Formats: sequence, C-alpha cells, structure tokens
Amino acid sequence: MAHHHSKVLILGSGPAGCTAAIYAARANLEPMLVAGLQPGGQLTITTDVENYPGFAEAIQGPWLMEQMQAQAEHVGTRFMDDMITSIDLSKRPFQAVGDSGDTYSGDTVVICTGATARWLGIESEKKFSGFGVSACATCDGFFFRGKEVAVIGGGNSAVEEAIYLAGIASKVTLVHRRDTFRAEKIAQDRLFANPKVSVVYDSVIDEILGDETPPGVTGVR
Repeated sequence: MAHHHSKVLILGSGPAGCTAAIYAARANLEPMLVAGLQPGGQLTITTDVENYPGFAEAIQGPWLMEQMQAQAEHVGTRFMDDMITSIDLSKRPFQAVGDSGDTYSGDTVVICTGATARWLGIESEKKFSGFGVSACATCDGFFFRGKEVAVIGGGNSAVEEAIYLAGIASKVTLVHRRDTFRAEKIAQDRLFANPKVSVVYDSVIDEILGDETPPGVTGVR
C-alpha cells in the first residue's frame, strides 16, 4: 500500500474528468486522476457520437475517450488505475482511500464520477442480472443475437440502445412509461424508421420473467 499526493486530485476518467485534468495540467498544478471502476466512463460503451463539435461524421465513443485520455497524459496528468471507496472532505488536504488499499490526498478534489445505469428497482431484475438483464447493449448485445429483446426507457440512452440492438436481435420492443419520448428528435426518427423496433407506451414493467435452471429471461410483465 502506498500514499499518493497531488495539488489537484481528480476522481473519474470520463470526459469531465479528462477535461479537468487537461486544464489543471496546463496550469502546472500536476493533477492526479483516479480512473474509477469504469475507466473512460459511459463514453466507452457508446457507439456513434454525433453531437461532439468538430466532427461532421459520427465518431466512436471509445476512440474519442482514448484521445481525451491521451491528451490529458500528454500535458502531464498522472493516471491511477484504482477506484476510490471512501473520502474525507472535512479538512485539507482531502484524504481518499482506494480499493487497492492505496491512499490519496489532494489540496483540491474534483469529483467527476459521472452517471450510472438507471435500474428499475424490482427484485426480479437483480435475480436475472447477467442472465438476460443488462444495462449495456454494446457490452452484452452479442448474447442476444437473433433473439427478441425489450428495452425499458424513453431517453437518449434507451432509444440509442434500441437502435443498436435492432442490428443484432430479431425484434426489439421499447417499453416507455409515458406517451412521448425525451430522446432527441433525430434519434426518435431513426427509431420509428426501423422495422425491427416496436414501441409500447404508457406501460411500466412490474416483473422480469425467466427460468431457474439454467437461469435466463423469457419475458417481462
């Protein structure tokens, strides 16, 4: 176990964390960035990024994240492959403990821990997690090749996942609790134009159905 100190300690390695690191490094503050559980954040599991300035065509999320990290390292950011499990913000320097057992301190802490998948919060969801229930289409889509799948939600993430899965699964049903989507209009247009996607409005999933042996999802109710 070791201790690491920096003038600026950054938690999270997604776009926000890397941006903070780039600015801090250019100000000669010698930042240290702790990558976290999912290095690169949610952008690493995003396929087509179409709203990033400077690119006329869609670019791949993992590639864009690699460029951000490379830029942050190039200007002097020190990356640490660890995940912070606790932090004390009551006094300076701020103290943090990593999952590795290493400790970290910083005169300033920038918290960029980002977003996480939004789950339904039902018991059957936990039961079949990893056995047909997933929060990442690009990670697990291969396992659903040629099968019927359901996507729950109405925002950008849900719509983009449904479009992605339509290229893998035999049929995609998008279930949304409201009568309109929150997703960007251009994403909605692509969704509605895909013949493999059907939409169920004004509906909430109460239970995920499945088999016990071997464990696997068979449907939703």
